[in-house]
Amino acid sequence: MVALLQSGLRGVQLLFVVITLALVGNVVDEAFAGNSSSINFALAVSIIELFVCLYALATVFIESLAFGKIMSIVDIFSSIFIFIAGTVLAAKLGVHSCGNQSYIYGNPLTNGSHNPSKRCHELQAATAFYWFAFPLFVASAALGFMGSGSSFSARSGIRRGGPSMSQV
Repeated sequence: MVALLQSGLRGVQLLFVVITLALVGNVVDEAFAGNSSSINFALAVSIIELFVCLYALATVFIESLAFGKIMSIVDIFSSIFIFIAGTVLAAKLGVHSCGNQSYIYGNPLTNGSHNPSKRCHELQAATAFYWFAFPLFVASAALGFMGSGSSFSARSGIRRGGPSMSQV
């Protein structure tokens, strides 16, 4: 049951990461005057998270690839990076309409494309999907630390069976 939940989480994580990668990648592709470091960071996070998701999905099906709680620690770092990418894009974009011409030409993230309104919409969508992915990575980390989804149990140090001191 837990492995099914973990594989479902990993699948949705992969979907959201691919969407953010496509959106931010298209923003970078259509830029004519370079990109802000915030956009470059968001693209780097999406690429790294794509590899994390693919490896994590493989560990759901091939348990020998999982190394104890390492995947949970990677999930925590993934959560942090996704949180930062979502926060940076949200803070730099602000809450404005992409139809507001003075906003899209005045914002350094949205300006820099031949179609800044499209760029604005793509960055807003990428920001939303970063925020959708964030709780999924937190949930995966929590499941991993609770000892579910891996053969490494949190109680592995406790001896089971065998004689106790009163039997010796």
